[in-house]
Amino acid sequence: MRVYDDFVSPGIQHRSPAVEDYLKAIYSLTVVNETASTNDLAARLGVSTGSVSAMIGKLAEEGLVTHEPYRGAGLTDEGRDIALRVVRRHRLIELFLARSLDMPWEDLHDEAEILEHAMSDRLIDLIAEKLGDPQFDPHGDPIPSRDLTIESRPTISLAALEPGSEGIFVRVSDSNPDMLRFLTAQGIGIGDRVEMVGQQPFDGPSIVRIAGAEHSLGLTLARAMRVSEQN
Repeated sequence: MRVYDDFVSPGIQHRSPAVEDYLKAIYSLTVVNETASTNDLAARLGVSTGSVSAMIGKLAEEGLVTHEPYRGAGLTDEGRDIALRVVRRHRLIELFLARSLDMPWEDLHDEAEILEHAMSDRLIDLIAEKLGDPQFDPHGDPIPSRDLTIESRPTISLAALEPGSEGIFVRVSDSNPDMLRFLTAQGIGIGDRVEMVGQQPFDGPSIVRIAGAEHSLGLTLARAMRVSEQN
């Protein structure tokens, strides 16, 4: 379970780690759904539902979130801007660690979770400039720009590819390091062309061809992998 306080490092242009983590979590959950439920936030942050309810009340008082009982929480414009700054820091830190320190992609998320609260936005902008203002992090997630715009490309899950169709592997969830290690061991990475050979029935594995080699990927992994379809 996470332990939060109200500490804000001097000279860093952002809120306390607690506020930033909550706003980032709400942002992530509302990319797909209109609001973030108390239960989903508790599961994502590793805290109790009572702690979530108390924090949501405080964030609503500060004008950072909107909340209606039984409907979940959403972000105000100010709350969304803060969340996007945190997302920008997190994803640029991941890319910096991958490119500069050759850190495996399964280790990037946890390190960035710590460093995103310790780096100023000015330092992050310098990192972005050094990296050439990249658009995507090592897992294929879009990086918000300096003006906090974020562009996502249309993708589908690998599991949704029809047999015989092809796509480019462009994004993968970083929530399970073991899945990322497995992909590395199989020699599968972002940017690879993937052909769907076939799928076993009853939620069985997907059989895909990459660089001439066939791989059997479980349904959970195939759903976590996102591809850009090729005509």
